Amino acid sequence: MAKARLLFCALLIVATSATVIAQQRGAFQYRRNASYDFSSAPLPKDDAEKQILDVLADMDANQRRGSMSVPREDGRLLRLLAESTDAKHVVELGTSYGYSGIWFCLALRKTGGKLTTYEIDAQRAAIARENFKRAGAGSIVTLVEGDAHEQVKKLKEPIDLIFLDADKTGYVDYLEKLLPLLRPGGLVVAHNIDSQLADPAYIRAITTNATLDTVFIDIKGSGISLTLKKR
Repeated sequence: MAKARLLFCALLIVATSATVIAQQRGAFQYRRNASYDFSSAPLPKDDAEKQILDVLADMDANQRRGSMSVPREDGRLLRLLAESTDAKHVVELGTSYGYSGIWFCLALRKTGGKLTTYEIDAQRAAIARENFKRAGAGSIVTLVEGDAHEQVKKLKEPIDLIFLDADKTGYVDYLEKLLPLLRPGGLVVAHNIDSQLADPAYIRAITTNATLDTVFIDIKGSGISLTLKKR
């Protein structure tokens, strides 16, 4: 009888363990097969935000070709960086059609800030001006047309965030000219920082300066560096 009880208990333990394992495997299988949308569009909080997001969606659909604009995921990151740091003055090198600048404007309308953006190509600058106007952001954007290497010398105001997305071999020059205006705690965000496009001189400049701290992130292959000017 005692042996029978022991055998029964052993079988019960085995059966219970098998059930638990099966349940765990089922839960894992569910999690593994679950479909999550990691690229859904942001939801507008108010009518002004909806207007801006609608313009961005239209640009995604109709102005991608030849625009050299950042991917949508990168634009969303720029908005988050500007708003979370309470940026009051963002300087952008490489306006293109205004796509990344409009993402910045989503943040700047909340922080009470402004965007100064530089574009060397007259045709792209004209399209960008119209896009800023459509987004209702014209009043907080100063678009400077011409060679940014020369034009940025005229800047005198403090900067909270610098976004580099122009000529890649010019990043070091932009950094040297604008870093003195960047407030302590400010950010330098550089686009196309990958093994094919990044300028090695720029990588050295942001990783060998003790007053800076840099991390590198990869968003669907774009390659972005985030550099903090230490306090």
